Amino acid sequence: MSLLVTGSGWQGVNDTNVYREDMTMSSKKRIAAVALTVAALSLGSVGVASADHKGGPKGVAKSAAHDVKRAANKAAHDANHAAKEALVVATIGVDAATIKTRLAAGETLGAIAGAKKDALIAALVDFKSKNIDAAVTAGKLTAAQATTMKAGLTAHVTERVNAVRGEGHEGHKGHKGPKAPRP
Repeated sequence: MSLLVTGSGWQGVNDTNVYREDMTMSSKKRIAAVALTVAALSLGSVGVASADHKGGPKGVAKSAAHDVKRAANKAAHDANHAAKEALVVATIGVDAATIKTRLAAGETLGAIAGAKKDALIAALVDFKSKNIDAAVTAGKLTAAQATTMKAGLTAHVTERVNAVRGEGHEGHKGHKGPKAPRP
């Protein structure tokens, strides 16, 4: 029964469909609003919990500053490692890939260097000395600490050059043994 009334805005006597459509649209909007509110509250509580975990806004800023400093330190470490690798390659006269392969096979850097072993040790001692001097200049070490470090430097470098890869540097990137069972 669909009676059209013109001019009055009625579309018919059976306008319950129109009301249901309005109700449905309104319900959809309400459901969407509730879903958005729940999502916003959930994300907000995760953000607050995350910020609270790091000590609030100051903790978040400290964490970001720490991440930047850590990335800078890693970049400096990687650059230092690359410079040392280039020094070894230039001193020995063997390419880096060959050196790495022979080290992995169990040879020592001294054995790979052969007759150039003493020149390699001298070059590495000089390289490490310059790094220690740079650390003093940067304020990371005192002059007394630098003197102590340099005193045993030649012996340390010689030990490392003569050590099989993974030996001679206790606890550094090596296997630390089996872990004890947890209580």
